[in-house]
Amino acid sequence: MALCLGLAAGRAGAADFAKRHAELRAAYADKLADLATWADRAGLAEEARQARAWLPAAEPNRIMLACRPAAGESAAEPFVSSSPEWEDRFRTLRDAQAESLFALAGEAAAGGQASLAFQLLPEVIHENPQHAKAREILGYERHGERWLTPFEAAKAAQNQVWHDRFGWLPADHVARYEAGERFYGGRWMKAEAEQRLRSAPRKGWDIVTEHYNVHTSHSLEAGVKLAVKLERLYDAWQQMFAAFSASEDALARRFAGGAAARSEPRRHKVVYFRDRDEYIRALEKDEPQIGISTGFYIADKREAYFYTDAEADDSNLNHEATHQLFSEMRRSVRDVGRDANFWVIEGIACYMESLVSAEGWHFLGGNDAVRLRDAQHRLTVDNFYVPLAELTTYGMDRLKRDPKIPMLYSEASGLTYFFINFDGGRYRAPLVAYLSDIYQGRDRPGTLAEKCGKSDAELDGQYRQFIESVD
Repeated sequence: MALCLGLAAGRAGAADFAKRHAELRAAYADKLADLATWADRAGLAEEARQARAWLPAAEPNRIMLACRPAAGESAAEPFVSSSPEWEDRFRTLRDAQAESLFALAGEAAAGGQASLAFQLLPEVIHENPQHAKAREILGYERHGERWLTPFEAAKAAQNQVWHDRFGWLPADHVARYEAGERFYGGRWMKAEAEQRLRSAPRKGWDIVTEHYNVHTSHSLEAGVKLAVKLERLYDAWQQMFAAFSASEDALARRFAGGAAARSEPRRHKVVYFRDRDEYIRALEKDEPQIGISTGFYIADKREAYFYTDAEADDSNLNHEATHQLFSEMRRSVRDVGRDANFWVIEGIACYMESLVSAEGWHFLGGNDAVRLRDAQHRLTVDNFYVPLAELTTYGMDRLKRDPKIPMLYSEASGLTYFFINFDGGRYRAPLVAYLSDIYQGRDRPGTLAEKCGKSDAELDGQYRQFIESVD
C-alpha cells in the first residue's frame, strides 16, 4: 500500500509541477507583452517584435522544450539593441524568469521528480546563458568566458572549431575550406577532387559529433547537416526521457551537487547513403522489404541507415533514430517487445516523428500532429479500438502480421500521445518506467496498468476522453 501511495503521489506531483510550469510561462508571456507595448510606445519596433517572439505561445498537447546550446553556440541571445533601457528591461525579465524556473526545478528534484527538473534546466539557460548552477548540473565547464561540455572542451584544446557546413575543423583549416579546398590523404586539394576520391561508400566521410558518428558517401556538407538533425533529436529525447537512461535517484544526486558523468559519451553509428539505390543494395540482405523505407535501424548491428530523399521530411529520420536511442542508451534485451507490449515501441517512435526544432525550441506533438489526428479518426469515425488488456498482449510478430496494422499503428500513436499529455502529464513518468521495463525484458501485459495505478478498462475510458477532447 505504501508503494502504491508513493506512486500516486509521484503522478500527482508531476501534474502539479506541469501546472506550475505552465502558469510560470503564462505570467512571463504577459510581462513580455507589456515590454513589447512599452517598446512600441518608445518607437522601438524591432525590439517590440523581439519581445513578442521570445516565448512561443502554448498550444494544447504540444510540448515545448528549450534547446540546449548547439556546438559553437553559447545560447539563444537577442540582437543588440540601440536602446540600453530596453536591453536592461529585457535582461531583468529574463534573469528573473531563469531564477523562477531554477527554483521550480529544485522543488521538482527534491519532490522525487528529478527528470522534470532536468527538463527545466535548458530553459533556465535559454533565459540566462550564464546561469552557473544550471550549467554545472548539465555537465558544462567554464573555459574563460565560455561554457563548454567536456567534449567541446577537448575539441578546443585541440584548436578545433565547429563549422555549420563542415563540422569540427582545425581552426587554421576554416578559411581554406570556405574557399573550396579540402584536406584529404595528407594534402590539400579542390573539393571536387576530394568528392571523386571519396565516392565509394567505404571511403566516404566520417562526421563525429558529441553523440553520433555519421558515415556518408554523399558529401561532407550533407553528413554534417544530418548530424545536426540527429543531435537535435538527441537533445529533445534526453529531456523527454531522462529517467530512461538514469534513475530518478541518480538525477536527484546530480541536482544536489553530485558531479556529472565524465566518461566518453556513447556515440551512435549512422550510415547515410548517397541515394536510394545504394541504400537498397547495402541492406536488402538484412531486410528484404527495405525498398519501401527511407530509413532503417538494425538493433543487432547497432546502426541506423538513411539515404537522401529530397521529397521526404524528417519524420522517418526521427522515428528510426528514436528506436536507436531507446535500444542503445542502456543495456537492452534482444527482440524488444517480442512477446508483449510491442505497441509502445512503435508508438513512442511515431510520437517523436512530430519533432520540429526552431528558434531555440523543440516542439513535440500538438493537436495538429498527423499521428494524433489519425488516431482520432480511427477511434471516433472508424470506431476502431483494441482495448489495452488485449493490445498489451501483442508481441512484435502478432502486431506486424495483423492485417489491420495501419490502424494498430494509429492507435499506438494515439495512446502514446495520451500517456504523455493526459492531465498535465500524469502518466508520463509511468510510461517511461514502462518503456524501461520492456527494454530490460522485465515487462508483462499488466505492467503498464500497474505503473499507472489504474485498471486497463479505466485507462481505456480516459483515452477515449482524451481523444474526444482533441480540437
